[in-house]
This record gives sequence, C-alpha cells and structure tokens, in this order.
Amino acid sequence: MSSPDILAILENSKELDRLRKDQEDILSEINKLHKKLQATPEVVEKPGDSSLSRLKLLYTQAKDLSDSEANISNILIGQLDALLPPGPQGQPRRRIEGNEQKRKRVKTESDISRLTPSMRNQLEACASLKGEQVAARVTPRNADKDEWFVVKVIHFDKESKEFEVLDEEPGDDEESSGQRQYKLPMGNIIPFPKSNDPSSAPDFPPGKHVLAVYPGTTALYKATVVQGHRRRKTDDYVLEFDDDEEDGSLPQRTVPFHKVVPLPEGHRQ
Repeated sequence: MSSPDILAILENSKELDRLRKDQEDILSEINKLHKKLQATPEVVEKPGDSSLSRLKLLYTQAKDLSDSEANISNILIGQLDALLPPGPQGQPRRRIEGNEQKRKRVKTESDISRLTPSMRNQLEACASLKGEQVAARVTPRNADKDEWFVVKVIHFDKESKEFEVLDEEPGDDEESSGQRQYKLPMGNIIPFPKSNDPSSAPDFPPGKHVLAVYPGTTALYKATVVQGHRRRKTDDYVLEFDDDEEDGSLPQRTVPFHKVVPLPEGHRQ
C-alpha cells in the first residue's frame, strides 16, 4: 500500500465532501425559491422577473453536481478495490494484463474529466472572464452581512471551480494597504453586462430590487429601481439605495447600466 495511493484516495474524498457541500447549498437555494414561488406565484408574470430561469439554472447545477459525485464515488471504489488484500485462499485475484490495465486507467481519467455540456459551457464562460471586472461577494456564507466589491478576474481554475480575483481599490478601512487578492467559488461571482452593449443588459423594471455599484465607490449595495436604463438616453438607471437616507428621504442616484446586476437570493445587508 503506497503513500501516493492513499493520498489520491484522500484527495478524492475531499472532492466528494466539496461536491456534497455544494449540493447542499444549491438545494437550499432551490428550497428558498420554491417557497417564494409558492407564496407569490404571480411574480413570474412580472416583466423582468428571472425566477423561472434562475430555478432552471439551479436544477442544472444540482444535476451536474450529482453526476460529478457519482463519478468520484466510482473512482474511489476502484481505488479502494485496488488496495484491498486478495480474497480467501482458493480465490486468487485475477491478474490484469497490460492492455486491460491501460484501458482501466484511461477510463478512470475520462471519468474525472467527463462533464455535461451545460457544465462545460459554464466553466468556459467563467474562464472567459479573465481580465474582466465582476461583482464579487468576499464574505463567507455564515457572515452576518454580505459584502460585494468590484474586482478584476486574474484566473479561473476549472478543476477547483474557483476564481482568483484582485480588489484593485480596497477601502480606507482595510487592514492592509494596497491591492488584495481573493480565491472565491463560482457562486460568489456575478458578471457585469458588457458596457458597449446596452441591449444585452437586463431591463429591470421600476420597483425591482437590484445590486448596484454605489456612485464614487467600488462597493455594491441593494437598491430599488426608480427608472430603467432603456427609458433614458444615457443608458443609466435611476436608483434608490437602501440605508442611504438624507434629510428623511432616499436620494435618487444615477448608476450606469453595466454596474447593475440581479440581487442575489437571500442577500444580507
């Protein structure tokens, strides 16, 4: 029994744990959306509502994670079988010939890399964000508040499904001066609309809650749409930010359409 074999089993066990945790997170999001739709089914008929497309995406992610879990489980079973001692005397283990051993190894490697088309497309889309600015949640899931910043994508690892991002303009209250780097899962990243193509951006209707970059900063906060960008010649939204009260009222602020994204489910501010 060699150390590399044990290390491979441990690595796959960690990957299995990560997949199951991701599945739990996705199922939690699905349950929240189910409750929302059960309570207010008419919401899907409102212009700009993305509940059904969001639900479809979550189910697709859940299926992909389930397929990946099955693949890793099969690989672990094969690895453990290879390390188990031979059976009782009189039942010798069959010797695996060279070509068959190669075929088995190739099959195992293909199981690891096998992805559904939807997941493969999703990974390619994430990789294409390199060099782009995106919205990123830099706080963990169990934090009291969600903090979202504008960051630059440095790299996306298709194996770990993690983004490496750079906060180019940390605030004055940061503990360390200078730029900061983060490693974040896919669920913590929201791409911005293309700044040169207003027609491709979502058209959030008045009254819709969104996440937007507060003017003059690189931080994103919850806001309510007052006027949509397609009704203005400047392609800007008019928004009212939560907790932005001045003289007893919420001022209306102008934000470029490419700095406004959907409000994540369960956002805490």
